[in-house]
Amino acid sequence: MAAPSPQTLFTGQQLVWLPECGSTNSEAQLLAGQNRATDGCCVITDKQTAGRGQRGNQWEAAPGENLTLSVVWKPTFLPAADQFLLSQAVALAVHDWLGALLGPTPALRVKWPNDLYYGSQKLGGILIENTLSGPKIQHSIVGIGLNVNQQHFGVTTATSLSRLTGRTYSLLTLAERLLESLERRYLQLRAGRIRELRTDYLAVLYRFEEEHDYEADGQRLRGRIVGVDAAGRLALETGGQMRHFDLKQIRYL
Repeated sequence: MAAPSPQTLFTGQQLVWLPECGSTNSEAQLLAGQNRATDGCCVITDKQTAGRGQRGNQWEAAPGENLTLSVVWKPTFLPAADQFLLSQAVALAVHDWLGALLGPTPALRVKWPNDLYYGSQKLGGILIENTLSGPKIQHSIVGIGLNVNQQHFGVTTATSLSRLTGRTYSLLTLAERLLESLERRYLQLRAGRIRELRTDYLAVLYRFEEEHDYEADGQRLRGRIVGVDAAGRLALETGGQMRHFDLKQIRYL
């Protein structure tokens, strides 16, 4: 894939394309640590051999068929206590981008905290790693893996744009549109339009206000997702009580 040229102010304007790497997040973190990454620097690869996902899982993607990239942002305006707002902005940006390709559909959802689902199948994942400096965020590495043209997966819970639409996509064009979408939501966050972000996030949240089964503390429970608190914890109404969970404390059934 050739290097994308997005129509952005800064996101993706410094672009590092690698034919192959272990992890774009690791490469971006190295650049940021050496002060070689400008705000919005993007690392993108055709083949990632050691991609990381949430909960320490490995992210697998067929070489040359999907989008795998990381963006370095320097959101020094955002208190460390509010870092989940960045996660919401990124998830919404990817949802916007997918929505433009798939059209309006209630099947497209953000699964808390920031995975992208179509129905019950995963389209993509996001891993954000923040480096803090006191009460502020020094820089954020936003890693994104999206299933685009891949047709075969080792699990039944994964799908791709191509499988959903029957089309084959230009990764270059998609990367450009994705970077533009990311910058739009990031600028919304930077402008302090927090209420809009939170409202938009709940509007596309997977299982929001629906009764479903979950597992927490080794026990099965039935509850209803009613929101996400400022710290990014999932708010679940269960057994007449409100409980809050971090990522590793609850599992969807």
